Amino acid sequence: MFQQMLINGKLVGKRSPKKTINVVNPSTQKAFAQVPKGKIKHINKAVKAANKAFPAWAATPLEKRQAIVEKMADVISDNADKLARLLTSEQGKPMPEAMGEMAWTEGYLRHYATLEARGRTIQDDDDFKIEVRRVPLGVVAGICPWNFPVLVPFWKIGPALVAGNTIVIKPAPTTPLTILKIFELFNNFVPAGVINVVTDENDLGPALTNHPDVAKVSFTGSCETGKKIMASSASTLKRVTLELGGNDPAIVLPDVDVAATAAQIYGGAFLNAGQVCLAVKRVYAHKDIYDEMCGELATLANEAIVGDGLQQGTTIGPVQNKAQFKKVKAFVKSARKDGKILCGGIVKNKAGYFVNPVIVRDVKDGDDIVDKEQFGPILPVIKYSNIEKIGKQANDTDFGLGASVWSSDTAKATKIASQIEAGSVWVNQHINIGPHIPMAGFKSSGIGVEQSEEGLEEYTQIQVMNIAK
Repeated sequence: MFQQMLINGKLVGKRSPKKTINVVNPSTQKAFAQVPKGKIKHINKAVKAANKAFPAWAATPLEKRQAIVEKMADVISDNADKLARLLTSEQGKPMPEAMGEMAWTEGYLRHYATLEARGRTIQDDDDFKIEVRRVPLGVVAGICPWNFPVLVPFWKIGPALVAGNTIVIKPAPTTPLTILKIFELFNNFVPAGVINVVTDENDLGPALTNHPDVAKVSFTGSCETGKKIMASSASTLKRVTLELGGNDPAIVLPDVDVAATAAQIYGGAFLNAGQVCLAVKRVYAHKDIYDEMCGELATLANEAIVGDGLQQGTTIGPVQNKAQFKKVKAFVKSARKDGKILCGGIVKNKAGYFVNPVIVRDVKDGDDIVDKEQFGPILPVIKYSNIEKIGKQANDTDFGLGASVWSSDTAKATKIASQIEAGSVWVNQHINIGPHIPMAGFKSSGIGVEQSEEGLEEYTQIQVMNIAK
């Protein structure tokens, strides 16, 4: 299979050994498809096409832009099964999760198609009419990760296009296929140059973020890369939205139904094999329920069916790529040294980047498995005793993406939740997100807002129209 790039409404890229990137199925570690190996010239052509298309797209009536975004949702819905199978083959997640990603993408697009970047009138009298308008920025660069290679690009595409911008997408090199196929399906109704995509080996980012005709960069990925993108964008003072890493704590008070709470926390930790920025990454369980909570989580982990996401019954697929698999193996080794592994570990004698879900107890703040973002199927459980200080303890990190507090006393849980330094804090739930809910991060977890009307505004510039009468 060979899937081409899309630049200015044309499929671009030739298939040859020196000009292609192999796409590997993480369940087999074997290449099953290729995409073009983009060059700086492709970035330049894509930005030029987006820049050329921008004036006409910005002048297109809002209702027509919304209708095109709505039609994108229709295309994804009509092709969901085929696209989900392709997604599972390149990303690894089980088919039900891949179908879920298609449904989420469709739903997000339909919501974006209802939004409008609203201005307001702040004065209208005999002397002046003063309006605050929201105008599009121009060309947006969307740099996307491999954990949700369909949903995350459309978190950027939907609001960017509704606001009147054009866009260049750079997918992760290990998961470019599905988004390329989707853009091919869009090509008969999206005007040329409005959406462009360039594939690379993670070497073309600076060419995109440095480009003088790119007005904004929206990036989802690691903190380290986010810092590089921010520095690279500074020379041209681009707008930047960064949704970066997380190390989300789940704080469990002693009054919970342990079995029920453990089941919800497990789901929030091991979705997509733990490869979710907002996943539960560390559990703080009160000493009175610590042993029981560890036991319940281990039972759930032992029941997981780890395997090829295309096989019926699989509940956890492989880690997505070789580099991340290496990191996960290092975390498992660290966990074994610092604590006690109750279950799980690296699957041996089997092709693919498989890890049975790991529950580790008797670890503490300061251990790598607790302090660092694992981004894999590993969950440390930390014992605590002082409820009054647990919020401060959970805040002792450079991350601040999400968190959750669990208790049968909602008021008590909410009080603790209000002390947490995170962009999203849930009470008795985790990862309840939606296109109408703002997503932001504290500290090193990000800059700016995604989703909702607030996220849409990130793709606009305020313009004050001050008219003397």
